[in-house]
Amino acid sequence: MSTIEAIREFLGWCSVINIGLLILSSVLIIAIRRPVSRIHAKMFDLNENDVQLAYFQYLGQYKVAIIMFNIVPYLALKIMS
Repeated sequence: MSTIEAIREFLGWCSVINIGLLILSSVLIIAIRRPVSRIHAKMFDLNENDVQLAYFQYLGQYKVAIIMFNIVPYLALKIMS
């Protein structure tokens, strides 16, 4: 049986890992956007601008998911204890 403290600690570490992945993804997309977008455009038969829009949507949706599923529950458990 998990205690509230263990769940809170789990959510905290999930948040740290997910934020780290978000930062790494953002840096990689900024640093090597052109070569990677060309490869993805050829792979999926898309326009490069569409691929870059997909990158932006991915980062935004991932950020919202981190906030909703990691940070908000963590803060709610922090307030409860």
